[in-house]
Amino acid sequence: MHTPARSSITLTLAGLIVLWVPQTAVAQSKTAGETFKNVTQLKDIPAEQLMPSMQLISIDLGVECSFCHVQGKMDSDDKGPKKTARAMMAMTAEINKTHFGGRQQMTCYSCHRGAPHPMNTPAVLESDMAPTPHVPPVAAASEAPAPTVDQILAKYVAALGGADAIHRVSSRIMKGSIAAMGSDTPIEILTKAPNKRITITHGAKGDSFTAYDGEAGWMGSTGRPAREMSSAESGAFALDAEFYLALRIKELFPQLRRGRPETIGGALCETLIGSGPGHPPVRLYFDQSTGLLTRMVRYAETPVGRNPTQIDYSDYRAVDGVKTPYRWTLSRPNGRFTIQITDVTNNASIDDGRFAKTVAH
Repeated sequence: MHTPARSSITLTLAGLIVLWVPQTAVAQSKTAGETFKNVTQLKDIPAEQLMPSMQLISIDLGVECSFCHVQGKMDSDDKGPKKTARAMMAMTAEINKTHFGGRQQMTCYSCHRGAPHPMNTPAVLESDMAPTPHVPPVAAASEAPAPTVDQILAKYVAALGGADAIHRVSSRIMKGSIAAMGSDTPIEILTKAPNKRITITHGAKGDSFTAYDGEAGWMGSTGRPAREMSSAESGAFALDAEFYLALRIKELFPQLRRGRPETIGGALCETLIGSGPGHPPVRLYFDQSTGLLTRMVRYAETPVGRNPTQIDYSDYRAVDGVKTPYRWTLSRPNGRFTIQITDVTNNASIDDGRFAKTVAH
């Protein structure tokens, strides 16, 4: 991590580490080299991409910031690992440029796999049993033609209750709990068509908020000023806020194609791979039997690689003729939490001010 003009704040949200950098310090129009002190290898990237890049590197190596940086003097070059990291980033960039046409195929994780030092020797066998080779799952052969993208999406909409039933609901209040780091915390999720959403976690030391107001995302907590999300964060939460997601997938992701079927939790799933402006690339998994969305994996692009977020949906229940997942688990390389809903109220009256960053909650 590198020191900006003003100090950064680290918050713990739902068991995950979130890097809070003041917007005055990270102007989207400036580069990392113009905004932060002593940035060399990543100096030309947008300033808002530096912290996500540093976070991904720490995940790839399984280390904390202090592994490379001097605590309290983040711009210092006194530590050897920092100089090594710069050389390794330059090497990785050159490999991608020379061998992959500039595509981000090689990353820190390619060699480190969550360890400070990459493995260069195969591990020895630790039992007398023969090693079991990894065999990728293969979908069962079928005489029926593979379903098209439109057929997969139509089955999903029908499984939820149909387009008419979906449109009859325009707002939703969900209450339940979030399980993270061995503890359960009460949570409320307010959503409103077409694309407003706020999650309120009622922690022991106050509430924390994660929201999308229809145009931009923001985060805050009791006793701290709210801050706007970066464009990458905002794009991800905008997707979560899509009230009629099932009906708008093709619109949100104009480049949508069918992938190979995969097995998730013992169920064979159809896979769709999508990309589109303003949203992160995604992979969507639909249960072949029920047609319901089982998993979404979205990817945050950074200059040093893709950072995945996986959301698994389950416990679908019908409320007012529309099925809603009552349980979902969000997993990232550096953390994981599960939300279990206990109560859902559709078409509740929700004032738009609930989603506004400037309003005290």
